[in-house]
Amino acid sequence: MERHFERDLEELKERLLWMGSLAERSVHQAVNSVLEAEEKLALAVLNEENVINELQIEIDDRVVQLLALQQLMAADLRFVLAIARINNDLERIADQAVNIAQSGATHPAPSARETLCRFAAHGRTGGKDDARQPRFTGAPRRRAGSLGTGARRSSRPAPRPDLPRAVDLHDGRLLGCVPSFELILVAKNLERVADHATNIAEDVIYMVAGSDVRHSTAERHSG
Repeated sequence: MERHFERDLEELKERLLWMGSLAERSVHQAVNSVLEAEEKLALAVLNEENVINELQIEIDDRVVQLLALQQLMAADLRFVLAIARINNDLERIADQAVNIAQSGATHPAPSARETLCRFAAHGRTGGKDDARQPRFTGAPRRRAGSLGTGARRSSRPAPRPDLPRAVDLHDGRLLGCVPSFELILVAKNLERVADHATNIAEDVIYMVAGSDVRHSTAERHSG
């Protein structure tokens, strides 16, 4: 019975790690689809959405079975509860990647490319860094917020001397503004990715150390 239980926990962890790798790849491909206006990368993200959704359901089912059939001790209970929460955040990260991929055929403003690349890097790696250093749990969220402001500034369209009010329309779209608007949406989605990465880091701290740092993180943000 003990070996069976340990195997169930190990399989649960492996499935979550696989889901995490898929979510990270989705964000990476989605951002590159925007930077390179590469439709194939965007379609790859959209096609993989169902796989991630199915993984979320599978992991939830495994968690329910463990909670229902096993009398979990404190450390194992924290582990299973943390996995349930991380599972939800990973699925939400994948959702944000889908939103970004839907902008994949739009060229961002050239001045915003570097900011967007750094923004995506913080969103993808924040959870990894913070799991090792609990006191910096809120860092990816703060960095992402700052970079998001920079992306919004960089995405502002250049002045059009021939269109002082920028009201000219072409194919139902505002000339010069649609790519910038899409970039703002991408920045907002990457900011959400960073939020979920921070949540995951907080759950890892709870799982390993038994410390709930969620409210302390919120207090630092409001202070």
